[in-house]
Amino acid sequence: MNDKQSVQESFILMVSCKGLCGIVAAIGNFLADRGCYITSMSQFDDVESDRYFSRVTFTTSAHHPASLDELKDAFKATAASFEMDWDIYDAAERPKVLLMVSKFDHCLQDLFYRQKTGELKIDITAVVSNHEDLREFVESNDVPFHYLPVNPENKAAQENKLLEIVDSTKSELVVLARYMQILSNDLCRKLSGRAINIHHSFLPGFKGAKPYHQAFDRGVKLIGATAHYVTADLDEGPIIEQVVERVDHAFMPDDLVAAGRDSERLALAKAVRFHIERRVFMNGHRTVVFK
Repeated sequence: MNDKQSVQESFILMVSCKGLCGIVAAIGNFLADRGCYITSMSQFDDVESDRYFSRVTFTTSAHHPASLDELKDAFKATAASFEMDWDIYDAAERPKVLLMVSKFDHCLQDLFYRQKTGELKIDITAVVSNHEDLREFVESNDVPFHYLPVNPENKAAQENKLLEIVDSTKSELVVLARYMQILSNDLCRKLSGRAINIHHSFLPGFKGAKPYHQAFDRGVKLIGATAHYVTADLDEGPIIEQVVERVDHAFMPDDLVAAGRDSERLALAKAVRFHIERRVFMNGHRTVVFK
């Protein structure tokens, strides 16, 4: 049996740095020198930001075993020579994800379903909500439910409790699955790069209550949803995924709402999957997503 067949472990290498000659060779040589087999390699050179991005999946073999810590320690010299932002992940790891929700349950239930079927290889650590409505559903799935009602007087204290739950559950990602409460700028900074939000794609055009009714009144022909990283700029964080659907004059407001729910479910699930599979790179106010 050859090295490729005698697979021991699978890993994901993420790299971003200034675009320089020799980066691909350095990565390839590093892996080859340790008997690793590259199973996929995605790369992108952004000429505007002069940044190089690469996602490499690879395996070790029984003849050349290496732990995650050993690989990370060994790669430091290569990374330093190109001033890389980088990390290596165990591909078998199931990231811990905390969900936040208010009253709308379509995104929450969809994420639970995809986790149960194995489509999303995550461990849901807890659900935090500012309403009690979905407690029964969450607890019926043997997941802790934390009720943190928010008002102007207790907002800071409740956000601190949220961070305590994130830390105690070791959650690496927070997903706002239709959590209808604005996060403070301080919380957005603390969760930078590890919190994903979903909203209808009419923003910033149709704000406030009943956006689909506003859209109906304006005769829109496209609806959709946007999933993005949370930032202090409300609903304007780096976009990870968008889903659109064409509609026409026959769509009544309730039809638009139903189509919007479908778009929100799909966009959020894709964004979560791209993140936990280490496919998303921050590129200023934008993202690079290797699909």
